Amino acid sequence: MSNLRRVVLDVLKPMEPDIVELSQLLADLEGVDGVNIAIYEIDRRVENAKITIEGNNLPYEKVVFVIEENGGSVHSVDEVAAGKILIEDVITPQD
Repeated sequence: MSNLRRVVLDVLKPMEPDIVELSQLLADLEGVDGVNIAIYEIDRRVENAKITIEGNNLPYEKVVFVIEENGGSVHSVDEVAAGKILIEDVITPQD
């Protein structure tokens, strides 16, 4: 199977754990080199977050497990990169 290198997730999460703690839990997984979490909407008891994870051979199932174990749910997988190198998006006329 190919080497999963980047995953961008749209996640609904409770206010606790906060994004600092959740990012540390995800960063501690083997194969994870970095985690970014950005909150783009806050409700009374939940937050909508964009979670970007990069690494070498990312353990996708473990990532989802950590999110769900901490009360979150993955709404969608918005971007995935796999292979030997990361390929960045190129701006095209459609953009």
